[in-house]
Amino acid sequence: MNKETKLHLSRTVRGAVRCAVAFAAFSAYSFECSESVKAKARDFIDNEKQFHLGFLPSEQSNPITATLEADFARSTLAGVQCLQRGDRQIPITMRHVFASEKFEKLVASMVETVTVPKGRIIFSGCGATGRLSILLESMWRDFFHRRASELTPEERKLADRSASIMTGGDFALIRSVEFFEDFAEGGRRQAAALQVGEGDTFVAITEGGETSSVLGTLQYAAEHGARCFLVFNNPADVLRRHLDRSREAIDNPKVTVIDLYCGSMSVAGSTRMQATSSEQLLGSCALEAALVRVLPRFRKETTIDYTEAFEQLLSGLESKGGRAGLVKAIELEKAVYDKKGRITYLADRCMLDLFTDNTERAPTFMIPPLRSSREKQLAQSWAFVKNPLFETEACWHEMMRRQPRCLNFTSEDAKSLGMPQRFIDSPPLIKYSDLITYMIGNEPSPERIQGYDRAVAVILTVGDRPATFLNAAKRLAGAWPEQIEFHIGPERTDGICVNLPLADSPLEIWKHLAVKLAFNCLSTGTMTAMGRVAGNWMSWVSVSNKKLIDRGIRLLMELGGISYEEAAQRLFAAVEEVEGTDWGARETPSPVQVALAKLREKK
Repeated sequence: MNKETKLHLSRTVRGAVRCAVAFAAFSAYSFECSESVKAKARDFIDNEKQFHLGFLPSEQSNPITATLEADFARSTLAGVQCLQRGDRQIPITMRHVFASEKFEKLVASMVETVTVPKGRIIFSGCGATGRLSILLESMWRDFFHRRASELTPEERKLADRSASIMTGGDFALIRSVEFFEDFAEGGRRQAAALQVGEGDTFVAITEGGETSSVLGTLQYAAEHGARCFLVFNNPADVLRRHLDRSREAIDNPKVTVIDLYCGSMSVAGSTRMQATSSEQLLGSCALEAALVRVLPRFRKETTIDYTEAFEQLLSGLESKGGRAGLVKAIELEKAVYDKKGRITYLADRCMLDLFTDNTERAPTFMIPPLRSSREKQLAQSWAFVKNPLFETEACWHEMMRRQPRCLNFTSEDAKSLGMPQRFIDSPPLIKYSDLITYMIGNEPSPERIQGYDRAVAVILTVGDRPATFLNAAKRLAGAWPEQIEFHIGPERTDGICVNLPLADSPLEIWKHLAVKLAFNCLSTGTMTAMGRVAGNWMSWVSVSNKKLIDRGIRLLMELGGISYEEAAQRLFAAVEEVEGTDWGARETPSPVQVALAKLREKK
């Protein structure tokens, strides 16, 4: 562990100690709850210890952003500056990683995979890292599509030498498939369906290093002869001490471990932020390093120093022009949502990046998920993404550069995995035929316009501003009462402009990272400004899996100064209350927020 990493860990430990002292300082308030609530809380405390993750730095609050809520209350600019401090932790770690033998081993394995007749570079993840896995595969495929005229027929065939596994299948790109991540056997089955084996380079990516489904895919890959790598964002020795499933993966002699620990998240537990950003930086740079070794004539387009290029990107986002654009974007979104309005982003090459952000917003901040065309009874998501160039089904293929891989999940599958009864009775609809009911193409969308005081079409451009896309986007946006362009890159435009330089890259690494970092700030900043973050904790969070249940309990502990047991009881009582209430057309609140509000009233 390098000096800077030890410093990050030391700060996190000191924060945990302060938290423990705070608990001791508060006398526990008497909390009355039903016997069923007590039983659920006790069961979680006694029998789900492998999901008690408060010891992980990635799950703890970061002292450098502790003032996030107060900063946004002071000004949007102050809030943006606070959020961005977390990203500066990333290059400290990544400089050491890029210089390591393990990074070279990963790149060399990728090169070997694509220079022999068979084998694929396969990424596996869940949630944010599952969407990242799909993005990395699509970046590889997209290069061979965009540059086809410069390649020989044999070189163009390399496009198919990358693949990805998303826990729950590709449907989870657009809506979280709750509870799947808790089952290692489900991951094994997805790896088996993809026929992972000898000749493949297999990269399992899990933000915290403990996601059961991802570790299941890794276990299968190692057993079947793939060259395996495990990427995560926590100290490996901490994971080994506390979690059996992580220790088994880390100690597997067939697995090369790449630990990217760079401190706690800007928002406690929001691993889509620094954890996934560092993993995207690693995965995309490794892919491009392999690509230019296989096709050396493209080497002139890539950067020599990945860390320096990333630091330049951060500096651009932190510049006056970068922050001005982010502030304007946050204030637009907040103003629209304050009026109960809706925003629809129109995009092309960065659609996958936007889906990652939009899909993550729903469980992270307990807002309506993306809605399909057949779910007319559900609330419209606050933000949505459409491509003005293609109809929906073609758009799914264009975006991924392949046929989407979805699961035909049945009641028997749920039963064999040991899932809760509600999944057996009503298995999730996650087939391909379900995916294409999400109308992300250029079809009219009156449901996102009519009946709202504000409905805004935001045209996203990144780096350049292709005329074909802009013309199509303007035609589609004409149906909305408000339209605005949102540009990320060096060219100044009207509307919203995050003005910053973008380095060249065959895989367009820096464009994708610019969108990720900008929208991390935009969506998190908007939700913080709207009161959905307490301190630097997500207080409007879903509790749709065991990790999120534990996260909600720990939030109540830290902000309320109560014991884990009382926090668990309060959370399960709030779950019962929320589930037992008919919310009608009203927004269903987060049980965590309900419990926190009652706790603060009591105090």
